[in-house]
Amino acid sequence: MAKGSTVCVTGGAGYIGSWLVRKLLQRGHVVHATLRNLDDKSKVQLLKSLDGADERLHLFKAEIYHPEEFEAAIHGCEFVFHVATPLFPNPGDTQYKDTTEASLAAARSIMSACERSGSVRRVIYTGSAMSASPFSKGNGVAGREEYTMDESSWTPLHLPFAYMEEFERNYVWSKTLTEKELLSYRGDRGVEVVSLACGLVGGDSILGYVPGSMSVVISPLTGQKLSHKQLKLLQEMLGSVPFVHVDDVCEALLFVMEKPSIFGRFLCASCHPLMQQIVEILEREYPGALILKDVEDSRSCKVNYSSKLLELGFKYKYNVDQIVAGSVEFAKRVGNIN
Repeated sequence: MAKGSTVCVTGGAGYIGSWLVRKLLQRGHVVHATLRNLDDKSKVQLLKSLDGADERLHLFKAEIYHPEEFEAAIHGCEFVFHVATPLFPNPGDTQYKDTTEASLAAARSIMSACERSGSVRRVIYTGSAMSASPFSKGNGVAGREEYTMDESSWTPLHLPFAYMEEFERNYVWSKTLTEKELLSYRGDRGVEVVSLACGLVGGDSILGYVPGSMSVVISPLTGQKLSHKQLKLLQEMLGSVPFVHVDDVCEALLFVMEKPSIFGRFLCASCHPLMQQIVEILEREYPGALILKDVEDSRSCKVNYSSKLLELGFKYKYNVDQIVAGSVEFAKRVGNIN
């Protein structure tokens, strides 16, 4: 139904964005991809080198801290994939006090542009499973309790988490409140909104460096302290570490694009290993390597996970072993692991 559509991808040179742009071009779509800086030759060349880019890829300068810039890229599109997210404050910006304010303003501006366009049918947001913590009682869980992590789960932003510092707190607030803001548009002026709250993304990349989420996947092997702390935070917040391959994420994004009509929130993760299981996979696959065995597994509880996306007919291709192995092999390929 959607073959040959014109689509917009915000953050087109990022980890998920670049993989998604490649898939869209492979399937014959016209792609409007946004970048923060069109003078960044490495990012521009990455996208322009993709098959089909000469005929069907158009690049636009647009960034979260100047949200009005997205309107040109959105014009004439049928679908908008909002992938871009601000990870750090813009030191030259005085309009927004933090990344959350900037992200919310961009979401509102993008939705307004979509409503004005007269062409956009659906906005698809790439969210984070970190916005869907099933816990609401703080860090400690007394006894063995059972929780459900589904599309009604929202991370309680007022609760402290042991491994959450300023960067992680800003990210969780930004992703959670932006997703809620976008989902508040319930078919306004005919524009449907879908969000995919994605697990930790890894497995492969077309970038020339290891993306941040992949660094977290392989942190017990690399020993990177910040990434390892973030892996502990995921376990602490979610009761496990939801994993999803980048190809499965993009297939899921295309899956919801191609539905005749769809709206609402969907959790997107193919597996939910405990941190201890990730360590065991790395020990088994890379014998002799120095593996960090310091794991966060303090919650004595069981978490049941949503299968809403599967119930619609979506199928994941990659399991936890493949995601971990693919992430390590990619890191080796780009020289991040010897």
